This record gives sequence, C-alpha cells and structure tokens, in this order.
Amino acid sequence: MNLEKISNYWVKNGDEKWKTAHSLMRGKRYADALFFCHLALESQLKAAVSLKADIFPPLSHNLPQLALLAGLEMSAEQEQALKEITTFNIKARYDDYKFAFYKRATKKYAIKFFSITQELRLWIKKNTL
Repeated sequence: MNLEKISNYWVKNGDEKWKTAHSLMRGKRYADALFFCHLALESQLKAAVSLKADIFPPLSHNLPQLALLAGLEMSAEQEQALKEITTFNIKARYDDYKFAFYKRATKKYAIKFFSITQELRLWIKKNTL
C-alpha cells in the first residue's frame, strides 16, 4: 500500500472519529467525546506523518510524538494540549482510570478540550495536509 493511500485512510478515519466526538458531545457523553477527540487528532497526525515524513505511521497514541514526526513546529501551548489530550486515550479506555476520568470530564472541561481539538485539527490541516 502506498503512503498516499495510507494518508487518505487516516484522513477519512479522523473525520469519522470527529463526527463521533460531535455526536457524543451532543449526547452529553463527555468522557467518551474526549476519547474520540483523541482518536480524531491521532488519525489526522498519522495522515500527516505518512505524507510529510514519508513513512508508515508508528503504532503510537502519543500525539506530541506524532506531531514531531510530521515535522510540525508546536508552540508550548499546543504541545501541552496534545500531551493532555493524549491522556484521554488511556483514561477513557481502562477501568482503573475510567471512573476518575468521568469525574474530571465535566461539561466545562469537555467543551474546553473539544474546542482545543478543533483548533488543533485546523492547525494540522493547514500545516501538513
């Protein structure tokens, strides 16, 4: 499979995950919405890695690492946001973290990171795709 096809797969996958995040936010399923925010960014960054670095994206969920592989120059604020959003992958998935994450994933917190995810998605697209 060529890298352009791989990139297209990840772009489509990310768009679908973003739609799911929207639906979950509307349904007030904030922890799950944040998990899908992570998946949307991860997919978009993997698309960028395959295009910009000309490599198959690694099997990693670490968003700052993927951004670096894609050659994105991050501000400290963007890097910190990607680090925080990376935690949504673990904390929303595994039972021992899940209940604490559900308490943290209030409406206000989810709206904040949903908005940050949208900004990051636009930034990634502008700079790589």
